[in-house]
Amino acid sequence: MAPTIRSPFRRTLALMASAAILAHAGMNGVAYAQTAPETTAPGVAAPAAPETAAPAPTPPVPAAPQQTAPIQGMPNNGPASVADLAEGLLDAVVNISTSQNVKDDEGAGPAPRAPDGSPFQEFFNDFFNKQQGNKGGNHNVSSLGSGFVIDPAGYIVTNNHVIEGADDIEINFANGSKLKAKLIGTDTKTDLSVLKVEPKAPLKSVKFGDSSTMRIGDWVMAIGNPFGFGGSVTVGIISGRGRNINAGPYDNFIQTDAAINKGNSGGPLFNMKGEVIGINTAIISPSGGSIGIGFSVPSELASGVVDQLREYGETRRGWLGVRIQPVTDDIADSLGLDTAKGALVAGVIKGGPVDDGSIKAGDVILKFDGKTVSEMRDLPRVVAESTVGKEVDVVVLRDGKEQTVKVKLGRLEDSDQAAASDDAAPDGSQDDGVITPDPGENQDMDQPDTGDQAKPAPDTPDQHKGQVSPDAATPKNVLGLSLSLLSAETRKAFGIAESVDGVVVTEVTPGSASAEKGLKPGDVIVEVAQEFMKSPDAVAAKVQALKQEGRRNAQLMIASANGDLRFVAVPME
Repeated sequence: MAPTIRSPFRRTLALMASAAILAHAGMNGVAYAQTAPETTAPGVAAPAAPETAAPAPTPPVPAAPQQTAPIQGMPNNGPASVADLAEGLLDAVVNISTSQNVKDDEGAGPAPRAPDGSPFQEFFNDFFNKQQGNKGGNHNVSSLGSGFVIDPAGYIVTNNHVIEGADDIEINFANGSKLKAKLIGTDTKTDLSVLKVEPKAPLKSVKFGDSSTMRIGDWVMAIGNPFGFGGSVTVGIISGRGRNINAGPYDNFIQTDAAINKGNSGGPLFNMKGEVIGINTAIISPSGGSIGIGFSVPSELASGVVDQLREYGETRRGWLGVRIQPVTDDIADSLGLDTAKGALVAGVIKGGPVDDGSIKAGDVILKFDGKTVSEMRDLPRVVAESTVGKEVDVVVLRDGKEQTVKVKLGRLEDSDQAAASDDAAPDGSQDDGVITPDPGENQDMDQPDTGDQAKPAPDTPDQHKGQVSPDAATPKNVLGLSLSLLSAETRKAFGIAESVDGVVVTEVTPGSASAEKGLKPGDVIVEVAQEFMKSPDAVAAKVQALKQEGRRNAQLMIASANGDLRFVAVPME
């Protein structure tokens, strides 16, 4: 009888234990399927450690779930809370509201719209009033953004676009108090501004951290004022570094998936130490809301700008006084570089810091003040971050060899006058004020060797009616280019300035490598492989010499009619 009674009892206990195990797994989100069950005799509490039960004809019974040991290292909870970290930072993050008085212009202007980050209906009232005949007056346009206190005395950092054009700036603190702010300084190139309020008591402030130590995958926290909801906290990771979104000449953004929305602009991005490692500035979003792609100005760039704005009310950046362009694969090959790296100097601004010959057109800048220049856009940033008047070592590639030259930096803001009088400036623009890349060579790519052979052509009479005739004594066809000496006739025909010297291109063979590189009649070949060209014969001889050296591309310094310089690497057969 005993076996008959014992077997149903054990089956019932086993079913109850199994149900409890499944219920426990469901509550914790983890099923401990790999944990070996313990055995126990019927009617006896499961021991703390496994024991050997007396032999029995029935299968062993699983232990109660509370005795089942979890898998080593398996988490029982979600990620660690950031509540303590956020609590200590919320008071230092502020909401910024601005207003601007705008003239309606007889009511004929575009209808006002709610600014980014503003949920308030009052911004639409002006529009409706205008539609009802309220024309010719003024109306206020308001906007909301974020910022953070960096000094208990009342200095606040935000984005320039948050306060740009504002007639009135008001700071709203976490405790509900409000203070009027004045603008201390702004920098449009990095989209940063510094404000100042006059508090009755010291404010809660935060400090900048070192963004250069942050790695992709590190946790970050954003606090700001999205859509007018102040004190909003979001958490994510660093998704990327060094992003260029064409927002300015010094783009080096941190990308994060921490939710950043309209109204977060100017707010801080914190590391897990509570240090500001970024200033939230932009998002990519087809919908207008966060899709997990936000961008922050890194503290390694922002902290220096903020210090200068506080001290001087303006930025004082270093200035090298050169124009640059990318080093493409073709150009790297023509210079003997193993890889495309550095920044190619296309010209030197007259009156600039390196107009003394320390840096020359054709040099490739590989290092600046100990910092590697991996690509062209690295150079403007490291130069701008340098101190005005500082002497720095610059490593350049010249004539196939690396050289170190010492230069003394000028001030970026002093560059405008020098650039305006520099005939070699590409288009008169100074977008970054430090170094003006030539846009014409940004798309150079490797091309098949389809250029014409560099053989001296026999002297021929004029074969190009309607065009300028090459000099009858020295006509040449090189790399698909018809070349001629510069003369009064060719200068007049192509409008070439007297300051330009070299060999003029009178015709370009369609489909040739030179045509694919964008060369056109009226261009002037100034140098080939960093050697000045006086005649078409010199161009042909130099190209032939490069072929014999095993070079695949010929590096040409090309001047436009008004003297704009650029470098082109043309493939050779």
